[in-house]
Amino acid sequence: MSRLLPLLTWLAFPAYVWQGLGVRRRTERMVPARGPVLHAVDGEEPPLSLLVLGDSSAASVGIAHSQEGLAAQLALIISERTGRAVHWRAAGFNSATAGELRDHVLPNLSADRWTHIVLSIGSNDTKNFHTLRRFKKEFGGLLYALRAKWPEARVVWSPVVEFTRVPALPPLLGKILEIRASALNALGTRLCHERGAVPATRLPIVDPEAGFSTDGFHASAAGYRAWAEHLTDLVLAAD
Repeated sequence: MSRLLPLLTWLAFPAYVWQGLGVRRRTERMVPARGPVLHAVDGEEPPLSLLVLGDSSAASVGIAHSQEGLAAQLALIISERTGRAVHWRAAGFNSATAGELRDHVLPNLSADRWTHIVLSIGSNDTKNFHTLRRFKKEFGGLLYALRAKWPEARVVWSPVVEFTRVPALPPLLGKILEIRASALNALGTRLCHERGAVPATRLPIVDPEAGFSTDGFHASAAGYRAWAEHLTDLVLAAD
C-alpha cells in the first residue's frame, strides 16, 4: 500500500497544481540569509569540521543572518558539547533537489576534510512530484558520491518534515505532499542504511507558529535552533 498511495496522489494532481499556485502567489519570496557561509567556532584542537549541504534550509532561508541558521547553530552546539573547535560551511541552494546536488554542487565542492556532513534534501523532490524511482537514482547517487569523496566523514540525512504541519500549506495540499514525503523518507532511510549514511528521525514540529518564518514554510531562528538540537546527538554519535 505504501507504493500505491504515492501513485494515487497523481489523481489529485490538478488540485495540487491549483492550490500550489495559490500558495505561491500568497507566500513571501525569501532569499538566503546574510552573513558567512564559512566560519568557525573557537575551542580545543584538533577541530571538527562540519559541512551542511542541501536546499534552501541549508542556506538559512527564512532568517536574517546565517549565524542563526542550521549550520552555525549545529556547529555551536557541537562545540558546547565537545569543547572542540568546529569549522563549518553551509552549502545551501534554493530549490535544490537531490539530483542537482549530485550533478552540479558536489563536483564543484573543494575536497576539504569534513569530519561530519549533514544533508538537508528531499523537500523539493517531494514538491516537484519526483517519482520514487527517480529519487532512488538521484539521492542514492548523491550518497555514493559523498562516500567516495569523503570516505571517513559521518554523513547524516535529515528527512523531509511533516507537510501537514507546515503553516503555509492548506490541508489538502499538505496531505498530498505528506503522502509523497512519507514514501520518499522511507526510501531515503533504506538508501542511507545501504550506502553508508545515517538517517535521522523526522524533526518534530511542536509549535508551528514559533518554528516557522514569516513565509510559513522555512524555519525561523527558533526553528533552526530546534533542528540543530534534534540532530546533534546523532551527528556526534560516532565521537
